[in-house]
Amino acid sequence: MNWLAPLRAAADQPPRSPRVPLWAGTTQVGSVEPEFIRKIELQRIPYLHRVLLKVQQNGTTGWQLQGDPTNSLAHLAHILRDAGLAAAWRDEQLAVPAADGQDGQVVATVERAVVRALGITTRAVHLVGAAPDGRVWVQQRAFTKPNDPGLWDTLVGGMVSAADNLDTALERETWEEAGLRLPSLHGLRLGGQLTTRRPSTDSGGAGYVVEHIHWYSCTLPEGVQPQNQDGEVERFDLLAPALLAQQLAQGVFTDDAALILAQYLGLPDSYT
Repeated sequence: MNWLAPLRAAADQPPRSPRVPLWAGTTQVGSVEPEFIRKIELQRIPYLHRVLLKVQQNGTTGWQLQGDPTNSLAHLAHILRDAGLAAAWRDEQLAVPAADGQDGQVVATVERAVVRALGITTRAVHLVGAAPDGRVWVQQRAFTKPNDPGLWDTLVGGMVSAADNLDTALERETWEEAGLRLPSLHGLRLGGQLTTRRPSTDSGGAGYVVEHIHWYSCTLPEGVQPQNQDGEVERFDLLAPALLAQQLAQGVFTDDAALILAQYLGLPDSYT
């Protein structure tokens, strides 16, 4: 059965339901389902109009953040949390760029728990690490992770916070997840980029993912093994490329990791 082509197609899907723009001033920074906002309106929050207003821009009806966009997004995030419409709360701020803008100017920052509900574009970094003999290091995500617990992943992966750029995010994630320092790795390079656009189960299915993923590859020195530092990894394994390809086909990896590792292995769409 051909598994890779459908997986790639699933990573580029329109929303399940129509969405309307979320603006900061005249800049679109995300999108929301109309009924999702309606759930907040029904709670009759007295100051909601100071945070969010329904407006028209260029003939399109959407929602506009009021005042300073970072402050308004912070208020909105707490409203969503109190209404049970946020994902797991992280106390982590992510950058808010212009909608679907590739590494564009940052308009605001927002709590990570609500980025999917608000259709805000995010960035992530991944690291594919190989042993000198060509086998590939992979990690099993901790069973306590809020997203994809117990599934397998690249050696390192994580979102880029508002405090990070790609380089500092990769450095931080590589230490926290694998206990490795970038200068100790051999042949570190940018391997590729991919963008996923797909519906999300966040906020009762009202979420939408738009994420730009930058993945890197390297070789770990002979005898060096990854050691998790933050408790978010269950264990590591070292797989020969042929065995890795078989396990990718079995669906035990996260979708993002499977797409990245397929690129790393050079698998064609017709791979079975």
